[in-house]
Amino acid sequence: MGLSALVLLAAMALPGRAASREELENFLQITGFDVALESIKLSAAGGPQMLGLEGSDFATTWTILTKDVFDVKTMQDMGIDILEGTIKEDDLKVAQGFYGSDLGKRLVETENTSHMAERDDRAENAAAELDRILNEGETDRIAELDRLNRAVDSSDNSEKAIVEIQFRFLTAARDAGVIEFKVDDEALKQSLLTQAEAMRDANKAQALANSAYTYRDFTTEELATYAKALEDPGMQRVYDLMNAVQYEIMANRFEAVAARLHGIQPAQDL
Repeated sequence: MGLSALVLLAAMALPGRAASREELENFLQITGFDVALESIKLSAAGGPQMLGLEGSDFATTWTILTKDVFDVKTMQDMGIDILEGTIKEDDLKVAQGFYGSDLGKRLVETENTSHMAERDDRAENAAAELDRILNEGETDRIAELDRLNRAVDSSDNSEKAIVEIQFRFLTAARDAGVIEFKVDDEALKQSLLTQAEAMRDANKAQALANSAYTYRDFTTEELATYAKALEDPGMQRVYDLMNAVQYEIMANRFEAVAARLHGIQPAQDL
Protein backbone atom coordinates (compact mmCIF):
# COMPACT_ATOMS: atom_id res chain seq x y z
CA MET A 1 0.00 0.00 0.00
CA GLY A 2 2.96 2.33 -0.49
CA LEU A 3 1.00 3.15 -3.64
CA SER A 4 -2.73 3.77 -3.57
CA ALA A 5 -5.17 0.93 -3.08
CA LEU A 6 -6.33 1.52 -6.65
CA VAL A 7 -2.86 0.82 -8.03
CA LEU A 8 -2.66 -2.34 -5.93
CA LEU A 9 -6.04 -3.46 -7.25
CA ALA A 10 -4.89 -2.90 -10.81
CA ALA A 11 -1.91 -5.12 -10.14
CA MET A 12 -4.26 -7.82 -8.85
CA ALA A 13 -6.29 -7.99 -12.06
CA LEU A 14 -6.20 -11.51 -13.41
CA PRO A 15 -6.99 -13.10 -16.78
CA GLY A 16 -9.63 -15.80 -17.11
CA ARG A 17 -13.40 -16.02 -16.75
CA ALA A 18 -14.77 -13.16 -14.72
CA ALA A 19 -17.39 -13.89 -12.11
CA SER A 20 -20.86 -12.60 -12.94
CA ARG A 21 -22.45 -9.83 -10.90
CA GLU A 22 -24.93 -12.37 -9.52
CA GLU A 23 -22.05 -14.58 -8.37
CA LEU A 24 -20.33 -11.60 -6.77
CA GLU A 25 -23.50 -10.44 -5.02
CA ASN A 26 -23.80 -13.96 -3.62
CA PHE A 27 -20.14 -13.83 -2.59
CA LEU A 28 -20.68 -10.56 -0.72
CA GLN A 29 -23.62 -11.97 1.19
CA ILE A 30 -22.07 -15.34 2.05
CA THR A 31 -18.80 -13.84 3.29
CA GLY A 32 -20.40 -10.85 5.01
CA PHE A 33 -18.41 -8.47 2.84
CA ASP A 34 -21.64 -6.64 2.00
CA VAL A 35 -21.98 -5.64 5.67
CA ALA A 36 -18.26 -4.82 5.90
CA LEU A 37 -18.74 -2.37 3.03
CA GLU A 38 -21.90 -1.00 4.65
CA SER A 39 -19.96 -0.36 7.85
CA ILE A 40 -17.70 2.09 5.99
CA LYS A 41 -20.45 4.65 6.54
CA LEU A 42 -19.70 4.56 10.27
CA SER A 43 -16.21 5.91 9.58
CA ALA A 44 -17.71 9.11 8.17
CA ALA A 45 -18.26 10.42 11.69
CA GLY A 46 -14.48 10.80 12.06
CA GLY A 47 -14.16 13.25 9.17
CA PRO A 48 -14.34 16.52 11.16
CA GLN A 49 -11.73 15.19 13.59
CA MET A 50 -9.35 14.37 10.73
CA LEU A 51 -9.81 17.94 9.48
CA GLY A 52 -8.97 19.30 12.92
CA LEU A 53 -12.48 20.75 13.26
CA GLU A 54 -15.05 20.11 15.94
CA GLY A 55 -17.95 17.93 14.88
CA SER A 56 -20.41 20.58 16.02
CA ASP A 57 -18.99 23.04 13.47
CA PHE A 58 -20.18 20.76 10.70
CA ALA A 59 -23.14 19.10 12.41
CA THR A 60 -26.00 19.51 9.96
CA THR A 61 -24.52 19.57 6.46
CA TRP A 62 -21.74 17.11 7.29
CA THR A 63 -24.34 14.55 8.33
CA ILE A 64 -26.43 15.18 5.23
CA LEU A 65 -23.45 14.97 2.88
CA THR A 66 -22.03 11.79 4.35
CA LYS A 67 -25.42 10.09 4.34
CA ASP A 68 -25.58 10.68 0.59
CA VAL A 69 -21.92 10.04 -0.30
CA PHE A 70 -21.58 6.96 1.90
CA ASP A 71 -24.74 5.42 0.44
CA VAL A 72 -24.69 1.68 1.13
CA LYS A 73 -25.82 0.52 -2.31
CA THR A 74 -23.34 2.83 -4.02
CA MET A 75 -20.47 1.40 -1.98
CA GLN A 76 -21.55 -2.20 -2.51
CA ASP A 77 -21.89 -1.59 -6.25
CA MET A 78 -18.40 -0.07 -6.26
CA GLY A 79 -17.12 -3.19 -4.50
CA ILE A 80 -18.68 -5.47 -7.09
CA ASP A 81 -17.35 -3.32 -9.95
CA ILE A 82 -13.80 -3.67 -8.61
CA LEU A 83 -14.11 -7.37 -7.80
CA GLU A 84 -15.35 -8.13 -11.32
CA GLY A 85 -11.90 -7.47 -12.73
CA THR A 86 -9.73 -8.71 -9.89
CA ILE A 87 -11.09 -11.75 -8.04
CA LYS A 88 -9.97 -15.19 -9.11
CA GLU A 89 -12.84 -17.65 -9.58
CA ASP A 90 -11.09 -20.45 -7.68
CA ASP A 91 -10.39 -18.12 -4.75
CA LEU A 92 -14.01 -17.00 -4.72
CA LYS A 93 -15.07 -20.63 -4.37
CA VAL A 94 -12.59 -21.21 -1.51
CA ALA A 95 -14.09 -18.33 0.48
CA GLN A 96 -17.67 -19.31 -0.28
CA GLY A 97 -16.93 -22.91 0.68
CA PHE A 98 -15.71 -22.02 4.15
CA TYR A 99 -18.21 -19.27 4.93
CA GLY A 100 -21.03 -21.48 3.66
CA SER A 101 -20.23 -24.10 6.34
CA ASP A 102 -22.01 -24.17 9.70
CA LEU A 103 -19.02 -22.59 11.46
CA GLY A 104 -18.59 -20.07 8.66
CA LYS A 105 -22.24 -18.98 8.86
CA ARG A 106 -21.96 -18.43 12.61
CA LEU A 107 -18.79 -16.43 12.14
CA VAL A 108 -20.34 -14.23 9.46
CA GLU A 109 -23.38 -13.55 11.64
CA THR A 110 -21.11 -12.58 14.53
CA GLU A 111 -18.83 -10.44 12.38
CA ASN A 112 -21.80 -8.67 10.75
CA THR A 113 -23.13 -7.76 14.19
CA SER A 114 -19.68 -6.56 15.24
CA HIS A 115 -19.26 -4.39 12.13
CA MET A 116 -22.49 -2.51 12.79
CA ALA A 117 -22.39 -2.42 16.61
CA GLU A 118 -22.47 0.82 18.58
CA ARG A 119 -18.93 1.97 19.35
CA ASP A 120 -19.59 3.84 22.62
CA ASP A 121 -18.81 1.07 25.11
CA ARG A 122 -17.06 -1.37 22.81
CA ALA A 123 -13.49 -0.49 23.80
CA GLU A 124 -14.30 -0.94 27.48
CA ASN A 125 -16.03 -4.29 26.89
CA ALA A 126 -13.22 -5.50 24.64
CA ALA A 127 -10.56 -4.60 27.21
CA ALA A 128 -12.53 -6.39 29.92
CA GLU A 129 -12.80 -9.57 27.83
CA LEU A 130 -9.09 -9.55 27.04
CA ASP A 131 -8.28 -9.03 30.74
CA ARG A 132 -10.49 -11.99 31.60
CA ILE A 133 -8.65 -14.25 29.16
CA LEU A 134 -5.27 -13.09 30.43
CA ASN A 135 -6.24 -13.47 34.09
CA GLU A 136 -7.49 -16.99 33.46
CA GLY A 137 -4.23 -17.90 31.76
CA GLU A 138 -5.80 -18.86 28.43
CA THR A 139 -2.55 -18.51 26.49
CA ASP A 140 -3.73 -20.86 23.74
CA ARG A 141 -6.73 -18.61 23.10
CA ILE A 142 -4.57 -15.50 22.97
CA ALA A 143 -2.32 -17.24 20.44
CA GLU A 144 -5.27 -18.15 18.21
CA LEU A 145 -6.72 -14.64 18.39
CA ASP A 146 -3.35 -13.19 17.40
CA ARG A 147 -3.12 -15.76 14.61
CA LEU A 148 -6.53 -14.65 13.32
CA ASN A 149 -5.53 -11.00 13.28
CA ARG A 150 -2.33 -11.74 11.38
CA ALA A 151 -4.20 -13.91 8.88
CA VAL A 152 -6.73 -11.22 7.92
CA ASP A 153 -3.91 -8.73 7.25
CA SER A 154 -1.07 -11.03 6.25
CA SER A 155 0.79 -8.30 4.35
CA ASP A 156 0.45 -5.87 7.30
CA ASN A 157 -0.89 -3.16 5.00
CA SER A 158 -3.61 -1.70 7.21
CA GLU A 159 -1.37 0.94 8.78
CA LYS A 160 -0.18 2.35 5.45
CA ALA A 161 -3.68 2.08 4.01
CA ILE A 162 -5.20 4.20 6.78
CA VAL A 163 -2.48 6.79 6.25
CA GLU A 164 -3.29 6.79 2.53
CA ILE A 165 -6.98 7.36 3.29
CA GLN A 166 -6.18 10.23 5.67
CA PHE A 167 -3.77 11.79 3.17
CA ARG A 168 -6.23 11.62 0.27
CA PHE A 169 -9.01 13.11 2.40
CA LEU A 170 -6.87 15.92 3.79
CA THR A 171 -5.47 16.90 0.40
CA ALA A 172 -8.96 16.79 -1.15
CA ALA A 173 -10.24 19.03 1.66
CA ARG A 174 -7.35 21.41 1.05
CA ASP A 175 -8.09 21.50 -2.68
CA ALA A 176 -11.72 22.30 -1.83
CA GLY A 177 -10.56 25.27 0.27
CA VAL A 178 -11.79 23.84 3.57
CA ILE A 179 -8.39 23.75 5.27
CA GLU A 180 -4.90 25.06 4.63
CA PHE A 181 -1.56 23.28 5.08
CA LYS A 182 1.62 24.76 6.50
CA VAL A 183 3.64 21.87 5.04
CA ASP A 184 3.96 20.30 1.59
CA ASP A 185 2.36 16.99 0.65
CA GLU A 186 5.49 14.96 1.29
CA ALA A 187 5.90 16.37 4.80
CA LEU A 188 2.21 15.79 5.51
CA LYS A 189 2.37 12.14 4.53
CA GLN A 190 5.54 11.62 6.56
CA SER A 191 3.86 13.19 9.57
CA LEU A 192 0.86 10.85 9.21
CA LEU A 193 3.18 7.84 8.90
CA THR A 194 5.10 8.89 12.00
CA GLN A 195 1.89 9.21 13.98
CA ALA A 196 0.73 5.79 12.74
CA GLU A 197 4.03 4.17 13.69
CA ALA A 198 3.80 5.69 17.17
CA MET A 199 0.36 4.12 17.58
CA ARG A 200 1.30 0.71 16.13
CA ASP A 201 1.62 -1.21 19.40
CA ALA A 202 -1.51 0.37 20.87
CA ASN A 203 -3.48 -0.43 17.71
CA LYS A 204 -2.38 -4.06 17.74
CA ALA A 205 -3.34 -4.37 21.40
CA GLN A 206 -6.74 -2.85 20.61
CA ALA A 207 -7.20 -5.21 17.66
CA LEU A 208 -6.46 -8.18 19.92
CA ALA A 209 -8.99 -6.95 22.49
CA ASN A 210 -11.60 -6.40 19.76
CA SER A 211 -11.10 -9.94 18.49
CA ALA A 212 -11.34 -11.33 22.02
CA TYR A 213 -14.69 -9.60 22.43
CA THR A 214 -16.05 -10.35 18.95
CA TYR A 215 -15.30 -14.07 19.13
CA ARG A 216 -16.07 -14.53 22.84
CA ASP A 217 -18.78 -17.12 22.14
CA PHE A 218 -16.52 -19.36 20.03
CA THR A 219 -14.32 -22.08 21.47
CA THR A 220 -10.56 -21.92 21.12
CA GLU A 221 -10.76 -24.99 18.87
CA GLU A 222 -13.19 -23.17 16.57
CA LEU A 223 -10.87 -20.18 16.44
CA ALA A 224 -8.02 -22.48 15.46
CA THR A 225 -10.16 -23.94 12.67
CA TYR A 226 -10.97 -20.43 11.47
CA ALA A 227 -7.34 -19.34 11.55
CA LYS A 228 -6.30 -22.39 9.54
CA ALA A 229 -8.97 -21.63 6.93
CA LEU A 230 -7.81 -18.01 6.69
CA GLU A 231 -4.21 -19.12 6.16
CA ASP A 232 -5.16 -21.00 2.99
CA PRO A 233 -3.37 -19.29 0.06
CA GLY A 234 -6.65 -18.77 -1.78
CA MET A 235 -8.26 -17.20 1.29
CA GLN A 236 -5.20 -15.00 1.77
CA ARG A 237 -5.60 -13.65 -1.75
CA VAL A 238 -9.31 -13.03 -1.10
CA TYR A 239 -8.57 -11.08 2.08
CA ASP A 240 -5.78 -9.05 0.49
CA LEU A 241 -8.26 -8.14 -2.23
CA MET A 242 -11.17 -7.39 0.11
CA ASN A 243 -8.93 -5.19 2.27
CA ALA A 244 -7.73 -3.27 -0.78
CA VAL A 245 -11.30 -2.85 -2.06
CA GLN A 246 -12.50 -1.60 1.32
CA TYR A 247 -9.63 0.89 1.65
CA GLU A 248 -10.11 2.21 -1.89
CA ILE A 249 -13.85 2.74 -1.41
CA MET A 250 -13.29 4.47 1.92
CA ALA A 251 -10.68 6.82 0.44
CA ASN A 252 -12.86 7.48 -2.61
CA ARG A 253 -15.90 8.37 -0.49
CA PHE A 254 -13.93 10.71 1.79
CA GLU A 255 -12.54 12.45 -1.29
CA ALA A 256 -16.08 12.80 -2.64
CA VAL A 257 -17.28 14.41 0.60
CA ALA A 258 -14.33 16.81 0.60
CA ALA A 259 -15.09 17.89 -2.96
CA ARG A 260 -18.65 18.78 -1.95
CA LEU A 261 -17.35 21.03 0.83
CA HIS A 262 -15.95 23.46 -1.75
CA GLY A 263 -16.90 27.02 -0.89
CA ILE A 264 -18.17 26.21 2.59
CA GLN A 265 -16.35 28.01 5.41
CA PRO A 266 -15.60 26.03 8.57
CA ALA A 267 -17.22 28.76 10.67
CA GLN A 268 -20.53 28.01 9.00
CA ASP A 269 -22.95 25.48 10.47
CA LEU A 270 -22.29 22.75 7.98
